[in-house]
Amino acid sequence: MNTYITGGAIKSLRELRGLTQAELGEKIGVSSKTVSKWETARGLPDITLLQPLSQALGVSVMELMNGEHIVNHNVSCNLLRAKLYVCPICGNVIYSTGVAPIHCCGVALPALEAEEMDDAHKLQITPVEDEDFLSCGHPMTKTHFLSFAAFVTSDGFQLVKFYPEGNAETRMQLRGHGVLYLYCNRHGLFRKKI
Repeated sequence: MNTYITGGAIKSLRELRGLTQAELGEKIGVSSKTVSKWETARGLPDITLLQPLSQALGVSVMELMNGEHIVNHNVSCNLLRAKLYVCPICGNVIYSTGVAPIHCCGVALPALEAEEMDDAHKLQITPVEDEDFLSCGHPMTKTHFLSFAAFVTSDGFQLVKFYPEGNAETRMQLRGHGVLYLYCNRHGLFRKKI
């Protein structure tokens, strides 16, 4: 992480809560002069003060360190607006139904931006009984493979994990309108509206 906590972040979060420097200092057991030093970049809060400072400012420690207050505007809980994250180190797949500071293996993860499926990442969908059989002719080597397929509707989420040197095929129930996602470890996230 390039920065610890910026003075501007402390000041803006303090003002957002309607606190004076003295009131914030009183809540965490420091003087108003100390808070002023932090806000003017003449000093930094001790690491032991991060938790009390974040509580006094009404944010998480990660929001305090990122310098931005995260507000979930996704009040309708439409899962189609949610975000997917993939850890480049361990391959962990994280699905968030709202905006969140997501970290894995010590790395801040950006939300993935999906592109339309191209010919190399096109899924074949074949109805089988009460499900759909999904397959892709994509290479599945140790260094280049499809990691997962996910189907997201406004009220549901299905995820199937693929593994290197395995087959890029699975069964899923593609019911209703939604978005089918496919993740390639080299080329990123692809989508197809269903």
